[in-house]
Amino acid sequence: MKITAIIPAAGDGERFGEKKQLKLLNGRPLIFHTIQPFVKSELINEIIVVVPKDNVNQLSRDFKSTITSKKIEVVEGGETRQQSVYNGLRISDEESKLICVHDGVRPFVTLALIEKVIKASMEHDGAILAAPSTDTIKKVMGDQILETLPRQTIWRAQTPQVFSKPALKEAIQIAIDEKLEGTDEASILEKIGYQIGFVEGSSLNIKITTKEDWIFAKAIYNELND
Repeated sequence: MKITAIIPAAGDGERFGEKKQLKLLNGRPLIFHTIQPFVKSELINEIIVVVPKDNVNQLSRDFKSTITSKKIEVVEGGETRQQSVYNGLRISDEESKLICVHDGVRPFVTLALIEKVIKASMEHDGAILAAPSTDTIKKVMGDQILETLPRQTIWRAQTPQVFSKPALKEAIQIAIDEKLEGTDEASILEKIGYQIGFVEGSSLNIKITTKEDWIFAKAIYNELND
């Protein structure tokens, strides 16, 4: 079964202050670290990296000059995450049955996690990685606490997220047509009735969003490569 990995990394870094997917971690852009497990995975047939328009040509050259073991395509992103994923879907291998979507700024995913979520996706309409909440979760309105949510039912979504290609294509098209906003792909599929499963991810599989996250990322990298 052919599986395409789509790596949305088209953010402009407004909140972070720069394009974090291109920020150097141990001398290499973050996106290079992110895609390495997908390059190594025998389950992934092709990788499509979705980046800002200004970076398409340079990254395409850099990937092709440094990674020869697997097909890697670089495509321009859209105004929203859904449009960026759709741009990746449009050029994906016609024979791909599953699409594995992974955040371009989650550099510590492992081969084991990729294989785990792909296997889980075959028992549902799709599957995601998720981590249990270690904090007490409060539902609030304004400055008032409305209720405390049972922690055992709260999980933090991660990526990769894996779906059948037709299901993801349908969901993304509906999201674009109806201007639905989703912070991940699973939320869009859930809204239109697909059943999405999950398997436990890793606390190290962090998404770099803030400057504080970058501090954690450097610490994780150093610990894993000590």
